[in-house]
Amino acid sequence: MFAFIIRRLLQAVIVMVVVAFIAFMLFQYVGDPVVFLLGQDARPDQIAELRADLGLDKPFFVQFGHFLVNAAQGEFGLSLRQGAKVSRLIAERFPATLELALVAAVMALVIGVPMGVYAALRRGTFLSQLLMTVSLVGVSLPTFLIGILLILLFSVGLGWFPSFGRGEVVQMGWWSSGLVTAKGWHHIVLPAVTLAIFQLTLIMRLVRAEMLEVLRTDYIKFARARGLSNRAIHFGHALKNTLVPVMTITGLQLGGLIAFAIITETVFQWPGMGLLFIQAVTFADIPVMAAYLCLIALIFVVINLVVDLLYFVVDPRLRVGNAGGH
Repeated sequence: MFAFIIRRLLQAVIVMVVVAFIAFMLFQYVGDPVVFLLGQDARPDQIAELRADLGLDKPFFVQFGHFLVNAAQGEFGLSLRQGAKVSRLIAERFPATLELALVAAVMALVIGVPMGVYAALRRGTFLSQLLMTVSLVGVSLPTFLIGILLILLFSVGLGWFPSFGRGEVVQMGWWSSGLVTAKGWHHIVLPAVTLAIFQLTLIMRLVRAEMLEVLRTDYIKFARARGLSNRAIHFGHALKNTLVPVMTITGLQLGGLIAFAIITETVFQWPGMGLLFIQAVTFADIPVMAAYLCLIALIFVVINLVVDLLYFVVDPRLRVGNAGGH
């Protein structure tokens, strides 16, 4: 287990260094931060002085080394558009994105897993076929279209939910949360549903496929031969083994929810990191873009590491194989 963790940590470090290098290249080839800060009319001596202050006159690998050290401390300099520290801007926006992704992930799991189990156990019935048809629609429709349709129906048409903003939030230290207020929950419903629909349908189809595969295995046939009830077979044996690969996919999808909430946050003007990144791209705000890239990579690496460890703990075949190898 210790060797497994060390190996995964080394892989994570290598991935983060590569991502940091890509983010650093943004500073080299996507505009000149000195020109952004001083403007086109700056004198050569002003440009040279600022370039020296920022360390841009030093060799390439020296600059990259400084970038790595600062990135490890969460420092990416100042936003070229807002003039504020990038770390502060990310810290202000991260709670909104994380809460949106978590609510969407819980929705996808709580609804998607039971639907997938039902579609597998009752395949061929009308309701099962209807669920599979609806899941195809959910997978096929783009996220921005789902968001617009939900706004037209529930905000413009019925007036049940607001169409933009985060609602009332409560500040708890550096963390701001809308999940402790009624208005916060009222505002998060539509964007969370929009973000969850694709993940929900994906989980449902995955659970159904894995459940059908597990039900055809020999140990399920042996359990039936022993006279176990369908409830014990379906939920005590089949579902448990079905959730092992589902857990892996779900963990990675949580990282995807955080990373790809950009479209949802733009449609609903949700004040999260996705909206901040879109604004940074529009104004070529390189420090914000680099920080966003490194943070998303870190989230994926951490989630992937946690999922690997859970997979190692849940699936005894990995531990047996590992022990046999030693």
